[in-house]
Amino acid sequence: MIEIRDALHAAADPVKAEPMRAYMKSEMPFLGVQKPARARVLRAVLRTRALPDRDAWESTVRALWDEATFREERYAATDVAQARPYAEWAHDPAALPLYDHLIVTGAWWDHVDDVAIRLVGRVLRTDPAAAAPLVRTWSRDPDRWRRRTSVICQVGAGEETDVELLRECVLANIYDPDFFLRKGIGWALRQYAKHDPAWVRTFVSIHYEQLSPLSRREALRNILANTPITTS
Repeated sequence: MIEIRDALHAAADPVKAEPMRAYMKSEMPFLGVQKPARARVLRAVLRTRALPDRDAWESTVRALWDEATFREERYAATDVAQARPYAEWAHDPAALPLYDHLIVTGAWWDHVDDVAIRLVGRVLRTDPAAAAPLVRTWSRDPDRWRRRTSVICQVGAGEETDVELLRECVLANIYDPDFFLRKGIGWALRQYAKHDPAWVRTFVSIHYEQLSPLSRREALRNILANTPITTS
C-alpha cells in the first residue's frame, strides 16, 4: 500500500536510523521510525483505507514485505497482518503459507518472533487440527527459522498451550547447537512455566543432560529460586 510506505518515509528520522540498523545487525537500512510512531502512522492510514477483503489484505502484506527497501516497511507488513479488523483472515489456516513466506525470507529474530507468536500461534489456537501438523513438520525442517517458530509459537498461550506439541518441538531441536534455537527453547519453557512450573521443572529434570546450559538457565529462571533441581 503506497500510502503506508509514503507515511513511513514522511516520519523518518535519519538520526535514529543507523543506530537502529546497527542494533538489529540488518543489511536492510532503517528509516528511523520507532514502533510508537509506526503504530500512529499505520492507524491513520488504515482508518481511511480499510482493506475490503482477504485478497486485498494478503496482497497488501505481501507487497509491503516483498517490495520493502527499508526494514520498517516489513514491520508495517506484519502490523497490517495483525491489525484487529483483519483478525478473521489472520487467524485462518489459509494464511499459513503467507506466514511461512515471511518467516523464511525474514530470517532474523525480530521478524520471525513476531510472526511466530502473534500470527502462527493464533492460528494454532484457533484451528489446532489444521495448524499443528504443519508446526510439527517445521520442527524438523532444515530451515532454522521454521524450527524456531515451531518452538516459540506458543509463547504466551498459557492454559491453551498444546503441551505435547511443545514437548515434541523442543525435543526435535534439543541437540541443535544454534543459539537462536537454544534461546528459543529456554524462552518457550520459561513462558510455559508461568502456567505450569511443575511440568517445566520435571521436563528439565528428565532432559537435563540433553538441554544446553543456555536452555536450562532460561527455562528455570523464574522458578528455580535457590532450590536445586534433581536430575535424572
